[in-house]
Amino acid sequence: MGVELGVNVPNFGPGTNPARLRDWARTVEGLGYDLLMVSDHVAITPDVAEQYPAPFFDPFTTLSWLAGVTERVRLGTTVLIAPYRHPLLVARMAANLDQLSGGRFVLGVGVGWARQEFEALGADFEARGRVTDQTLVEIRRAWENDKDYGGGSIPIWIGGRSTAGMRRTVRYGDAWHPLRERLDWMRTALDRLRAIAAEEERPVPDFAPRILLRLTPSPLPDDERVAGEGSLDQVLADLDALRELGARSVVLDPFIGDPAESERPEVAWQALATIAAHRRQENT
Repeated sequence: MGVELGVNVPNFGPGTNPARLRDWARTVEGLGYDLLMVSDHVAITPDVAEQYPAPFFDPFTTLSWLAGVTERVRLGTTVLIAPYRHPLLVARMAANLDQLSGGRFVLGVGVGWARQEFEALGADFEARGRVTDQTLVEIRRAWENDKDYGGGSIPIWIGGRSTAGMRRTVRYGDAWHPLRERLDWMRTALDRLRAIAAEEERPVPDFAPRILLRLTPSPLPDDERVAGEGSLDQVLADLDALRELGARSVVLDPFIGDPAESERPEVAWQALATIAAHRRQENT
């Protein structure tokens, strides 16, 4: 395919524990995927718990654990909620994780959405965009000016579907990282991203979407599905289309939405194995 393929591993839910996370990591790496990513929440407030119930393992801690049980696969966050932590703390933790993993870390960031979680952390929900911008500036400054941080080679992926999010990517990021969108929407949004880059007189960032992975026995109507959802042929066609749109990386997200899925990961592993098998066929 010529595209780096990653997997968003659920680091939350009733079936999640260190052994399960280790099994996920070894499965992802064993199937030949290039990248393993996990999500971020700090305070599991009711608005978070409705979708992502406890236990919720911290992304930096989780990825440090998984770095020790993997050898090749890259590791990243999809996405770290930037306003929740001091920028120098993020810069230090990201750089340390990159060093401890042998240069395998990708820092994906976003502005966040859970208002109750912001309140629990004493963070300003309304200022989250501005704080994210400031955080990214400070992280870059720390990496560039202080050799003790040593994170200058870490790529930064920035999530967000708004014009402000795209502009943030152009100004501060290495790649645009939209999450679980429709293919036609991403095609149009990429035109907007290129226009913003031209306005800012900056290079167009790489394209690294995270898409759903849900294989269905029969095709779904194209107007009722997001990218990565549908029959095997539809999902493979989506991956081809994303490559044609210029995607350098595509992250597959096999979490359909029921927290009980964390107790039966074999369903997701089978879907990932199916995609991996077709990828190997294309590469031979």
